[in-house]
Amino acid sequence: MPPFGADWAFFLDIDGTLLDIEHRPEAVHVEPRELELVAALHRAAGGALALISGRPLAGIDVLFHPLKLPIAGQHGAERRDSRGARHRYRFPVKVLQRAAAPVREFVAANPGLIFEDKGASVALHYRLAPQLAPEAEAVVRDAAESAAGALQMQRGKMVFELKPAGCDKGTAIEEFMQDEVFAGRTPVFLGDDITDEFGFRVVNRLNGYSVKVGEGPTVARWRLAGPAEARSWLADWLRTCV
Repeated sequence: MPPFGADWAFFLDIDGTLLDIEHRPEAVHVEPRELELVAALHRAAGGALALISGRPLAGIDVLFHPLKLPIAGQHGAERRDSRGARHRYRFPVKVLQRAAAPVREFVAANPGLIFEDKGASVALHYRLAPQLAPEAEAVVRDAAESAAGALQMQRGKMVFELKPAGCDKGTAIEEFMQDEVFAGRTPVFLGDDITDEFGFRVVNRLNGYSVKVGEGPTVARWRLAGPAEARSWLADWLRTCV
């Protein structure tokens, strides 16, 4: 792992990175010690900590209540900066609604699948029905292609998402690094999923530290075994640099 530095800016994925993955998104919860870890990191980094997630911003706020952190939600489609200002990626809402309709219908017809409407994106979770993965992927891919370039399919761990084209976790990190609280610091991004590869590439280009949490191929330059190890490593940074 890279040597600790007091000038780090933290970018942290949530599910599978800070927190263990559950079968249903709503089953995930934050333990008090995990909440305090994130709060302590945010304070120690002078506010230069952002959560970077596929979850919607409002849902992240509920999960980490009462903290009000810088956040990029829905893979960069919405963002709250260090001053609390909200930014939303412009996209054709009606196009997303039309494209998502057959995805919703497919989920309704197949027990075990979960449809999640996040506002600026939708997700088809198949963790409880893994045998339907090929059909689920085809439905979401067709939905993306029907939008004539306005939307794209995003693969993840046991999920296929339909989201606006042109924004991802990498673009969100780039935007945060223009924020005066983050600017001039060394970006450190921890993530576990295919969606985090966009962020790893940006952090590598910025000469930061990209850390893959868990197994699988990656462009990240370091690796931790799982969320417990990620939390332990972050706690070690606090003990070393504060």
